[in-house]
Amino acid sequence: MLIDIEVNNKKIQAKKGETILETLNRNGIKVPTLCRMEGFTPTGACRMCVVEAEGKSGLIPSCSYQIEEPIKIRTHSPRVIQARKMLVELLLSNHPDDCLYCASNGNCQLQDLAVELNIRERRISGEKTKSNLDQSSPGIVKDPAKCILCGRCVRVCEEVLDVSTFDFYKRGNKTAIVTSMNKDLNFSNCINCGQCLLVCPTGALYEKTNLDIVQQMLSNTDVTVIVQYSPSISVSIADELGLRSGKDINGVLNAVLRRIGFNKVFDTSFAADVAIFEQSAELADRIKNDENLPMMSSCCPGWIKHMEQSHPDMIDNVSTTKSPQQILGTLIKSYFAQREDISPEKIFSISIMPCTAKKFEAQREEMTHKGISDIDVVLTTRELLKLVKLYGVDAQSLDEEMPDIPFNTRSSAGKMVSVTGGVAEGVARTLNYHLTGEELSDIKITKLRGFKDRKEVSVKIGKQEIGIAVVSGIKSANKLIAEIREGKSDIHFIEIMACPGGCINGGGQAFNNDEKTLKTRSKTIYDLDDKEAINVAHKNSNLISLYDEFLGEQLSEKCIKLLHTKYSKRDVLL
Repeated sequence: MLIDIEVNNKKIQAKKGETILETLNRNGIKVPTLCRMEGFTPTGACRMCVVEAEGKSGLIPSCSYQIEEPIKIRTHSPRVIQARKMLVELLLSNHPDDCLYCASNGNCQLQDLAVELNIRERRISGEKTKSNLDQSSPGIVKDPAKCILCGRCVRVCEEVLDVSTFDFYKRGNKTAIVTSMNKDLNFSNCINCGQCLLVCPTGALYEKTNLDIVQQMLSNTDVTVIVQYSPSISVSIADELGLRSGKDINGVLNAVLRRIGFNKVFDTSFAADVAIFEQSAELADRIKNDENLPMMSSCCPGWIKHMEQSHPDMIDNVSTTKSPQQILGTLIKSYFAQREDISPEKIFSISIMPCTAKKFEAQREEMTHKGISDIDVVLTTRELLKLVKLYGVDAQSLDEEMPDIPFNTRSSAGKMVSVTGGVAEGVARTLNYHLTGEELSDIKITKLRGFKDRKEVSVKIGKQEIGIAVVSGIKSANKLIAEIREGKSDIHFIEIMACPGGCINGGGQAFNNDEKTLKTRSKTIYDLDDKEAINVAHKNSNLISLYDEFLGEQLSEKCIKLLHTKYSKRDVLL
């Protein structure tokens, strides 16, 4: 049912039951918000979205006020503007004055509101919040002094991730957002996914940066500095570099990284093929022996940490195959080092990932052998963009270049690991080859595509029906695991990604992950799958050479040593 309402002296139509803010946004009228997040039940906590309504004595929050009858609204009256200005001034009254040094400078919604409302001086002075910077986590820094208590991090961690690391603590002017027992992040159940960073409107949460170390190594002539980049990076940063949004800029990215000064540039998509190849062999072995099923994917470090601390009884069900990042890190310091006659100690290996949890993964004890780590430093997509600006590289002026040998080929399956369902689809394609020696008749498994939280499909491989499930977000994973404990047994493989939508929506990506952007990135990846000649990991020519020359058979002793790992129960404060 449509209702005629009046907004700023103009008549528009609202849907009965929708909020004022929804109606305004649908009609191209923007009202500022701080606490609101798309898809979440509104709380009206920040009051920034207030509007003036005829017949109402006070200002009303447009995000939570539902339209049930005709109403006259003013969205930017002097009274409304003054109220918003006062709210921002109160937030700024005890906020740190370090915008020039803040990690969120230029991407801070509080800063943007101050500019929008023409706040150019501090009229209200409050007592500065005294709090310690929490740098205990390998991937995330928490700065309580910059927290404005919007509650976004609390809600995304609880309602989307089902992890509930953060919560409100104390009351009144002593209210704070803290982890369990008010301890540091490294004591908490935080899975380092970084989704809280994407929704934080100020610099209260940001990634721990490693740019200084990278700069030092780039100027050190005694080491070979090698960089790898995630399959999702090249479809996520085109617009940030002044190129067409959503375009796959694989070739340009190779050129950019060489201009920065990296000695070798590798595409992690090659390692994604290796992971698919090895993981599908592992799954085939489990199916033949009917043990430790369903097998769960292991490429998402956020999911792995959550599994260790919340579902330790399921550890045997998790694939032992390392993530693509760690596989390539291992191969660089073994196969590549041997091939190029370089001592592993003289290689500094850097990965560029869309994920803050990758920083946590790289420093895991299991990923270090005889004092040599698979990966020395992990940069997020945002850190990469800062590095590009720092070194003054103009991506628009560069021609496309290939990655370096011997990790310079990939299948489209290796690229698809960026999106939810991509790992499962790639594994299914190669699993069919392992079990039957033939290719799937229909290479595309469309039921595994899209942004649903949970997808299930049964694929006929030989004479068997193989059940495959894909879950996006830890909340969906928890539900499926509960069903498995209760006896659900028609699934053989489960792909689990902590971040909704997969790596294209990782916590380390640039701050423009709206639904339209994610769909564009996903379409780009699937378009590549339609166009490219090699759609399966097991046909990657360099992968075949790697196994022939170095690794031997899949699941061989050498493969187990280099490409596989193990996990164990992790105790944390809940």
